[in-house]
Amino acid sequence: MRASFSVTERRAASCCTAAVILLALLACAERAAAGQIAVTVTDDEGRPLADAVVVAVPAQGALPPAQPVGHEVMDQVGQEFVPYVKPILVGSRVFFPNRDNIRHQVYSFSPAKSFELPLYAGTPAKPIVFDKPGVVVLGCNIHDWMIGYIYVSESPYFAKTGADGKAQIVDLPARTYEVRVWHPRQRKPESETRRSAELTANARVTISWKLALKPDIRIRRAPVPGGHGRY
Repeated sequence: MRASFSVTERRAASCCTAAVILLALLACAERAAAGQIAVTVTDDEGRPLADAVVVAVPAQGALPPAQPVGHEVMDQVGQEFVPYVKPILVGSRVFFPNRDNIRHQVYSFSPAKSFELPLYAGTPAKPIVFDKPGVVVLGCNIHDWMIGYIYVSESPYFAKTGADGKAQIVDLPARTYEVRVWHPRQRKPESETRRSAELTANARVTISWKLALKPDIRIRRAPVPGGHGRY
């Protein structure tokens, strides 16, 4: 039996379809005109600095509508958090799989997220939801040298520098941004690293920072980030 629709219903359906198509076209046009910010971060001696998180926030504070966030993973490998620094979007759910053959007890007392995972092996059934922007310092109650960082960004526009000290924030709509940088060892507060970047359609802006760092003092037996624990 074929369903019949009134003229009004057909017009409403047609209007909805047109609206969806228009929104899709606008989104495609915005992406096509998107700009990018290319970043270089070095230490105070000019050496490339890895694991620096760079965040761009619209100067007017008009962040894009919240999008569904997926699962993130902070591994534990060789009695070390991997990666050493992990940037995520606020609202993200993070799993903490333990891939070692011994148990870990992950915790944080950070204001942005305080939590504790009881001693475990494998992967906990439920992820931790990071619902507040800020820096979360991770530790393990069993292995004091295990330290990791989760940077929870309020903006979806962020990136992390690689071994070459470089990163790119892409797909940025044309507007003015406030850009800042954070690193676990930087001396200055993150708020004092702010720079302004004005992006026009298809523009590419370059920004560089030279960060003064605190000494890299580690607990005895501490692993080198990206390596494995020392005994």
